[in-house]
Amino acid sequence: MKMNKPKMASEKGVPSTSKVQILLAQLEKMTGDSMVRDPETSRQITSKLLHLIQTQEKTGKEVMSKGTSGMEVILSSLESTRDAQTILNILCILSELLTLGKGRRVGVFVSKGGTGVLLRILISTSKEFHPSEELMLQLHSLLAKVGPKDRKLGVKARLSGALNITINLIKKNLQNVKLLLPCLQVLRVYSSNMVNAISLGKSGAIEIMFKILAPYSKKNTSLLKVAVDALAALLKSKTNARRAVEARCVSTLLTLYMDWHRNDTWHRHTAIRKGLLGCLRNITNTKLGRKSFTEADGMRILYNSSSECLTVRTLDPLVNTSSLIMRKCFPKNRLPLPTIKSAFHYQLDHALASGPVAQLYSQPPGVDDVVDDSDDNEDTEADTENDTENEEDEKDCRSLNDDIEKDINKLHPQKSPTRPFEELRVYERFFVELSEDFQDYTFDCSTTSSSSLARTPRTVLVPTAQALSTNDVTTQTSSVLCPPPKDPHYSTPAPLPPPALQLDTLRFSKERNKREEVAQDLSHALECVALKSEDSLNMDKQKGSPISTQKVAHSPLLLEGIAIRCLAGGGGGSDCGSEGAEDEGAVLEVPDTAQLLPLHDLDLYVDMVKGTHSVPQYTEVAYPDYFGHVAPTFREPLLERLYGVQRSKIFQDIERLIHPNDILDKIVYDLDIASCPVIESDGESLKFNSQFESGNLRKAIQIRKYEYDLVLNSDINSNHHHQWFYFEVSGMRVGATYRFNIINCEKSNSQFNYGMQVLMYSVQEAISGRPRWVRTGADICYYKNHFARSSIATGGQKGKSYYTMTFSSSFSHKDDVCYFAYHYPYTYSSLKMHLSKLEAMRTPEIYMRQDVLCETLGGNSCPLLTITAMPESNSNDHVCQFRNRPLIFLSARVHPGETNASWVMKGTLEFLMSASPLAASLREAYIFKIVPMLNPDGVVNGNHRCSLSGEDLNRQWQNPNAELHPTIYHTKSLLQYLAHTQRAPLVFCDYHGHSRKKNVFMYGCSLKETIWQSSISAASSELHEDLGYRALPKILSQIAPAFSMASCSFVVERSKESTARVVVWREIGVQRSYTMESTVCGCDQGKYKGYQIGTRELEEMGAQFCVALLRLKRMTGLHNHQHLLDLESDLIGTQPKVVSCPTTYVMDEDEPSFLEAVDYSAESNDEDGEADNEAGAGSREIPETPDLRPERPSDPESGHGAWKCGPVASQ
Repeated sequence: MKMNKPKMASEKGVPSTSKVQILLAQLEKMTGDSMVRDPETSRQITSKLLHLIQTQEKTGKEVMSKGTSGMEVILSSLESTRDAQTILNILCILSELLTLGKGRRVGVFVSKGGTGVLLRILISTSKEFHPSEELMLQLHSLLAKVGPKDRKLGVKARLSGALNITINLIKKNLQNVKLLLPCLQVLRVYSSNMVNAISLGKSGAIEIMFKILAPYSKKNTSLLKVAVDALAALLKSKTNARRAVEARCVSTLLTLYMDWHRNDTWHRHTAIRKGLLGCLRNITNTKLGRKSFTEADGMRILYNSSSECLTVRTLDPLVNTSSLIMRKCFPKNRLPLPTIKSAFHYQLDHALASGPVAQLYSQPPGVDDVVDDSDDNEDTEADTENDTENEEDEKDCRSLNDDIEKDINKLHPQKSPTRPFEELRVYERFFVELSEDFQDYTFDCSTTSSSSLARTPRTVLVPTAQALSTNDVTTQTSSVLCPPPKDPHYSTPAPLPPPALQLDTLRFSKERNKREEVAQDLSHALECVALKSEDSLNMDKQKGSPISTQKVAHSPLLLEGIAIRCLAGGGGGSDCGSEGAEDEGAVLEVPDTAQLLPLHDLDLYVDMVKGTHSVPQYTEVAYPDYFGHVAPTFREPLLERLYGVQRSKIFQDIERLIHPNDILDKIVYDLDIASCPVIESDGESLKFNSQFESGNLRKAIQIRKYEYDLVLNSDINSNHHHQWFYFEVSGMRVGATYRFNIINCEKSNSQFNYGMQVLMYSVQEAISGRPRWVRTGADICYYKNHFARSSIATGGQKGKSYYTMTFSSSFSHKDDVCYFAYHYPYTYSSLKMHLSKLEAMRTPEIYMRQDVLCETLGGNSCPLLTITAMPESNSNDHVCQFRNRPLIFLSARVHPGETNASWVMKGTLEFLMSASPLAASLREAYIFKIVPMLNPDGVVNGNHRCSLSGEDLNRQWQNPNAELHPTIYHTKSLLQYLAHTQRAPLVFCDYHGHSRKKNVFMYGCSLKETIWQSSISAASSELHEDLGYRALPKILSQIAPAFSMASCSFVVERSKESTARVVVWREIGVQRSYTMESTVCGCDQGKYKGYQIGTRELEEMGAQFCVALLRLKRMTGLHNHQHLLDLESDLIGTQPKVVSCPTTYVMDEDEPSFLEAVDYSAESNDEDGEADNEAGAGSREIPETPDLRPERPSDPESGHGAWKCGPVASQ
């Protein structure tokens, strides 16, 4: 079918009498028949036109100018003529036009159907008895030029039969370089289509390519480059890759590559070398190809050649591709464990019917769950220096919209309560402040002791060292089902089951013979923290010096069956054992941190440890938890990643296979050897330990003299969740650089790739007056390794691998004891100590009550705090106002590995208990209900995400089990009780940590934003929603420098329907229900941009959250508190923040016209990459302000029913 000839039009501004226009007009007038009848005229016209285009550049522009039909005329003439010379002239014209015009002209040519015309000419020419070589050359040259612009060229060529024409032409002209080059270029374009590649492979294209490439020769390098690229395109088909393996082509490729590597000394032909590596890369995408590559000694060949290229920066593409191939072909190794289940076992009394934990319990004995027969035909993507995300992250991003809740019925709060009120009455005892009449209290402003407010001496869950004896600590608790006490500050004690290990047998002793007597009864050697006697400690504290000198610690903290550690020469990590007992001069200089840490008490911490129950029955105390942590005064910048660091680490890993005799493979620590995890060494190895509260390290293997592979322990009753680590190292050599590899990480990416460092605590630094965790580690990177993950742990997915987090560190002190942690540790015992210290700091103006919400599976108590301001008097008005304050409900640490949540909570609690006017105003405005640690068992046992039930407690809020998830069950019951009594909280916030995003941000719940994102249709009546849920995050973005509004999301996801924020929003009806996520890394906006986050910033965030609640109080209608507003204005100013980010909201309450460009992802480490940047928010200093007290409101926020107060009855 011939093209219709359009009428020739002249371009505006181009003379109609120009030679090009005249020739095109003449060509246009010739019909198909006239061109056939008068070929000579068509030859002359096309010859003249070709001459003009070749000699005058402007003529080409005239032909291709917009508004002209020059290209249509030329293509129409090409299809109409049968004269070979005319065809050749037109092909030459097109070649000149497309060569000069680059991409735009080629696009025009393709849009006019030019590729179809060329293929038809190719077909017709091939049918001739002796096809013109010149015509074939020009046709393939043109097809090679336009092919990349026409995505359908491969399909067109296959359907028209052009594939066989080209491959046959190549077979017949292997020595004709001039014709072979354009044919190979076209073949490369054809092969980009997978169906074409398979068809060409069947036609012998792969064998032809090897005939062209081998043997090595530097002749016709341009041709060789095209042939290599064409072969690489063909081998993208796994069918072709297997064909090449069967033809023994892998060894040929390796030989060719080494020939080019040795002979290309000036690196002029790196493109050919890279192309050969590309062929190997595609072949090794198959299991058969990897096997053939390994058998051909490909690992050693590429390793040696790449090592020689490392010094030449321009050869990095070769090194990176070689690295990728070697990593793919590295044999999948078994994780060096007997089982991927936790080294610790806790038997559940209530078996689960389904789920991962049920599968764990139903697993037949003897099943090898570490490895399985996996189909590893997957293509492993490169982890090069410029990679930002791995394949899994990209899949997550593509599926985000699929996770958004689309059922509008689930986006509306539930109308009816889920539990009858009679079941919830028992929780009234936790809200005695709502019925207290205060008639027996003496309101004396001159009283300085908090005990004057109580009718009876208070009994708290966590006693101070002065209040209770050691033996009392383990018995102070209360049961959730006890009858309500008469005193609002009194929690009825209920005895706990006897602990598995009697820690109250702790003895402080200085006698040498006593130590020897204990040491003789040891069945195994463990290391414990060295403590000194209480008397000497108290004596040293009175000296007033932050550092005490020569504090004798001849006997450290002794527990039955525990060996002794002595710190010689002012502290050290030598394991004394029985020999150490002979050293009379062993001393420990214990830093007195009372001046630096007012909420830290060494003796009190030990008391708290005694009442903490762990599955492994820990009997040791880690030095950092004992000494405490003083935040450094300096900020720690994000680590700048050096170029090539990941590649060098990977090459060191590959060396293990290349030089196996250099690998020690020596186990130095193993929790699976229960009798003796710490394996005796000859002094040439580091000593590891993680047998203390919150510790996590399962195994340590010495690989080289200064390199160790570390394996993390799974969460108890789980076979995965490896991220949190906290372990001790000793026996190091000063100045030596050690490499540590955590080899069983699971997430596909980490902030360790984006500037985050590990935490280190040095005991020598602590006893020198610097007890603090500091960011440390060089050459940090995170990448996929060669340890195979069992499908049992991946939910059935096969072929998965673990990831390695590697870092290097050196040590500055001899005989030091150092600790490494994923983030700043915060133990359960630390919480108990801090709560006890806060209670001791309570002033008469503060109402604080500590209850025991429930006991956990492990026998640890879950504290519940109530904090508010005491009423001004026991008059009816003051008591009524006290009872009717709105409630704020806060919780934290549902995921044990998110220790930053506890540091934020610590900042919140300290602010609430402080004497500042702002804190006083906040207490007078709200009643705070706080569960500071929702998962004590997970924290104590070093879990990362789960409780002892092996489940993520933040996925149990929809239907918690009272036996398996007691803390969630009773916390939800508290909220349900409040909802029944029309006292639902004004704000609910669950503090979390995030491992793959920077800054601090919030997740909330919004009907409108969820519907907008899901694109579902809804009636306008269904979209009524108060935008008040945005108020608190907006305020925080103004006053908290670490907070990023751009990272916040208010979309409800299906996968998060069982989380706290969604359930509290949906079932309790709390509009302002949030998850507040704090980064473990640092900030990329605001005042802290470019810095890693520390405990000072985290605690500041907790305090700023409180300040934001003050502003929220103003925004909810309390306009009559002018002096509160003035005080607040001094703090945060009245002008809204100037934002430069177009996706960040300002402080207006109008409905937004667009959604923020945020990463809609689930909370707490389940997903997502780095957050989008937001404009920096400057922080404001808090000025000194007078103690101004606002009048208290008579009603809480509109929509929350106030309890009616009658006259307060006197007793």
